[in-house]
Amino acid sequence: MATAILRTAVLLFLIFGSVAPSCAAGKLVAAVLSADIPRYREAHRSFVKTLAQKGFDQSNTEIFLQSPNPDPISWANAIRKFEAIGADIIIAYGAPATLAAKREVDKTPVVFVDVYGPVETGVTRLSGITGSNLCGVSSKVPMVTLIRTANDFRKVGRIGVVYNSREAGSAVQFNEIRNLGSQLKFSVLGANLASTGLDAALDSLLSRVDYLYVSECFSCARGFERIVTKANGAGIPVLSQMPDSAEKGAVVSLEVSPAEQGQLAAEYAAKVLMGVKPGQLPIITPKKIDLVVNLRAVKALNLHIPLQGLTSATKIIK
Repeated sequence: MATAILRTAVLLFLIFGSVAPSCAAGKLVAAVLSADIPRYREAHRSFVKTLAQKGFDQSNTEIFLQSPNPDPISWANAIRKFEAIGADIIIAYGAPATLAAKREVDKTPVVFVDVYGPVETGVTRLSGITGSNLCGVSSKVPMVTLIRTANDFRKVGRIGVVYNSREAGSAVQFNEIRNLGSQLKFSVLGANLASTGLDAALDSLLSRVDYLYVSECFSCARGFERIVTKANGAGIPVLSQMPDSAEKGAVVSLEVSPAEQGQLAAEYAAKVLMGVKPGQLPIITPKKIDLVVNLRAVKALNLHIPLQGLTSATKIIK
């Protein structure tokens, strides 16, 4: 036993740069964030709390959390490290980290968290039970609800979308907005952060659109307040589905709860750690989705305030 503990400690030192406690007698849960942003951190806190409530606490479970640089090589390296230390389960927050796990492992169970459209992003081909080593929680929302609500405040003629084609969830949201444009008869202009900077993207869009949709990507999450400031300065309302985006200045947002995402993922992780096969568990869709209207932003931009737009909201920021 002593030799096994020493070997584990040495391996962890070589991989992580420091000696972590051995998990020889318990479970090893390895978690990776697609980006170090608040939504994933909040989801992970909820995950840890719920997992402990399910019986997997500090007495019998080690949880390693990695937050690599937001790029494909770093995501893949993090997953390989988890494989090397013999993780019992991998928790992947966001589509990029989940796709890296899908590519790098085929036996270790993977529970994904906060993936916007598991089918659309390519995480799985099936919307129900995956039949593979993956299971998890979707964060997909009905985007049409967001657009129709925005139309109540100002007619949607042209929407600018800031997105990053290198981040699967962000690219899916851009395509969804384009498809809705075809159905609801509005134009869509995109600015891809994979090929341009954030300020240049905003400068290219704000003079030509009625609304700005801010997609789920690392740069947008980090620069959200700056985006809102520039958009408001140009008189353009901001829409988003990122959690807390209305609190930070978006006119309308359609948000899942990161805490719920973490809770649901922990419930699945507990089942997997007790022997349930991931492929037998259906993908979970969000139970709690908030349509949030920022009335302060609506008034500041002199938008129409319709009764319908307010009554359909689950939360109003006054």
